[in-house]
Amino acid sequence: MRDDPRLPSTPGFWRSPLRGPWFTSVLGLVLLVGITVLFVTGLVSYAAYNPDLSPVNDKTPDKGLLGFYLFAWPTHPHWLYRLNQGVHVTLGITLIPVLLAKLWSVVPRLFTLPPARSLAHALERISLLLLVGGGLFEFVTGVLNVQLDYVFPGSFYPLHFYGAWVFFAAFVAHACLKLPAALRALRHLREEPGGGHLRDEPGSDLVSPRPAAPTVSRRGALWFVGGGSLLLFVTTVGQSLGGPLRRTALLAPHGGRDPGSGPNGFQINKTAAYAGISASETSAEAWRLVVTGRTGTVRLSRADLLQLPLHSAALPIACVEGWSTSDQWWRGVRLRDLAALVGYDRDDPPDVFVESLQRHGAFRRAALRANQVADPRSLLALFVNGEELSPDHGHPARVIVPAAPGVLNTKWVARLTFGDL
Repeated sequence: MRDDPRLPSTPGFWRSPLRGPWFTSVLGLVLLVGITVLFVTGLVSYAAYNPDLSPVNDKTPDKGLLGFYLFAWPTHPHWLYRLNQGVHVTLGITLIPVLLAKLWSVVPRLFTLPPARSLAHALERISLLLLVGGGLFEFVTGVLNVQLDYVFPGSFYPLHFYGAWVFFAAFVAHACLKLPAALRALRHLREEPGGGHLRDEPGSDLVSPRPAAPTVSRRGALWFVGGGSLLLFVTTVGQSLGGPLRRTALLAPHGGRDPGSGPNGFQINKTAAYAGISASETSAEAWRLVVTGRTGTVRLSRADLLQLPLHSAALPIACVEGWSTSDQWWRGVRLRDLAALVGYDRDDPPDVFVESLQRHGAFRRAALRANQVADPRSLLALFVNGEELSPDHGHPARVIVPAAPGVLNTKWVARLTFGDL
């Protein structure tokens, strides 16, 4: 049965002349660099939420030792999170053709019999299954999150976080086992200009014993894969850059033209209607900002806030899905000035716990670190681009903080509680 060419466990079943150690090694080295960058930028993105600051910011409360690297997220440069998430999401989508080509190139190994020839071979097969399964899981959940299609069970944050650690552990083990063989295969490139198969090289088990007639060279296949990656890059990267290039982001839900026109005509994730915010609770008569701190509580109307010193800052909004706006001009009251109203030193304010009028959603409440409160560009914004905030952009007041993930820039703010969290 193992010699029956009709069975996928038989080498003769796989007849493509493209498969071999050189083709697989090139794809593997591209993924080695690309996936390492994805993993690092993913961890940095998680750190940007300041999950060690407050339980409301931590969507993976059982992370344990997996949070060993967390640090206080900085506010300089103000485009830091925008850059990190732009690289993470755009690179992840760009690598999809490379990942699929790599999986196609090694698929015969998934059907090899016997399943395990030794303990070492069994461990290698297990790591390969974790690598393939983990890779597909991470890329699929990542793409679905970018497309705002939450069809998977549970929350995206813990699923993607824990999946990343499982996948990367298998990836590192696989890379350590295969990197020497991959480098040897590539060294033979000059000796065999056509990328010929080397029967005595590791990975030669991928070579078909009875290959079909070639329709494209291995280099041609790599150009095809590279062209697919380039196409995905061009049709995705615009959502991270904003401005006119947003129109090129054809595959991103936040691509195309910015919604609406005028000063408030830039991208949002959730509308006031979606968040259940009614005009009756944001009216001048009804809305009050509650500020609590060391010396007690003050309640401020929007008119009261307008009597305080107002400041401006040019900052983008950058979201975990990879989209961001251009820098917008925000104007409002500095967070550190509000901390001073309730007994704190303006130059040394504490953390702040922010609560929204929004009643449902993972980030209707959020915490900001003291360094974020202290930054003079961190505002409780009342205006944007010279005009009052629209309901969809957080009227009557919203938080805007440099370099913070978009979900921490809380809209429809109702309460600020200053103090160590």
